[in-house]
Amino acid sequence: MVSGTVTLRWFVENRFIPLKEADWREETAKVKKHLIESDILEDLGEIRLENFDKFILQTHLNKVAKTRSRDRVLQVRSYIKSIFSEAVDQDFLAKDPARKLRTPANLRESDKTVLTWDQLAAALVRLELRDRILMKLDMTNALRPSELFAFRWKCHRIVTLSLTIVETIYKGKIRSFGKTKGSLKEIPIPQDVSDDLLIWRQVCQEGYDKRKPSRGKKKDRHGLPPSDPEAFMFPGRFGSFMDPSNYRRRVLHKLAKDLGLPKLTFQVIRRTIATLAQNKGNVKDVQGVMRHSRVATTTDIYMQELPEGVRATVDSIHGELNDAMKKLAAKVKVQRPETAETVVLVN
Repeated sequence: MVSGTVTLRWFVENRFIPLKEADWREETAKVKKHLIESDILEDLGEIRLENFDKFILQTHLNKVAKTRSRDRVLQVRSYIKSIFSEAVDQDFLAKDPARKLRTPANLRESDKTVLTWDQLAAALVRLELRDRILMKLDMTNALRPSELFAFRWKCHRIVTLSLTIVETIYKGKIRSFGKTKGSLKEIPIPQDVSDDLLIWRQVCQEGYDKRKPSRGKKKDRHGLPPSDPEAFMFPGRFGSFMDPSNYRRRVLHKLAKDLGLPKLTFQVIRRTIATLAQNKGNVKDVQGVMRHSRVATTTDIYMQELPEGVRATVDSIHGELNDAMKKLAAKVKVQRPETAETVVLVN
């Protein structure tokens, strides 16, 4: 071993993170570091590396599982295994105590709320022009809030009926990249959504022209005019992009309460569209709408079981069996032993 006095915190901060963060984007690195600090180092950081064993790590992961979601626990397990595997590779440990670390049983289930088409429509009907257009666009293309609120008017392609995702927002900053490699792309939009955007731009321009400059400042009109391609489609009070978290609390949560919906968030909308779209296209089509890099993300995380779909599948299977039996019964007659009567199996 390199040293017998190295703590887990020292190794993570001086050997593990410097090696890994070269592959992490700036905002992703903040999230990962926060999770490692709060769920691993806060309790285990001062323990020497050579003092860890499977029992210590397993009991800690079991403890985390009592208060964290399933996805969070799986992330913590992955980081613990990665950290100690790296410690072995760098000769800080001779044996990996996390090699057989098990996922705790009975994890808290992740939210699986899915709405219906009628519930989505009821939400749209209750909204005013701006929010109705914004949410219709979000529901049609299952957009992430980081993409939805970053749209500028230059992104609207009227001729091709499309929008181009060229940047995203995160924690008050504009980013030139998306969540996945396939996030930044041109996406199709229906004709009526494109027409709605043109109407909304005109309304915004009229409002901009009527607004008086603040305190005699001739150019102070709270941001760029909607006629400028760089202006945001759905600006906040001062012309910049709106805060998704604030919008969720102010608009979506209130709407869910007014309509008696179980939940209404951007994540619920994406999950709902992925689930309901099962009957609108194949899995690859739905993956394209969601812009996931892997099909498994679409099918295993977002798509939920539809009871009516299961019923239709069962009925279809039963129908196939019946049809096959009828065809067979037309060729073969079975003698019933009790009565010696000939019967034909049709059901």
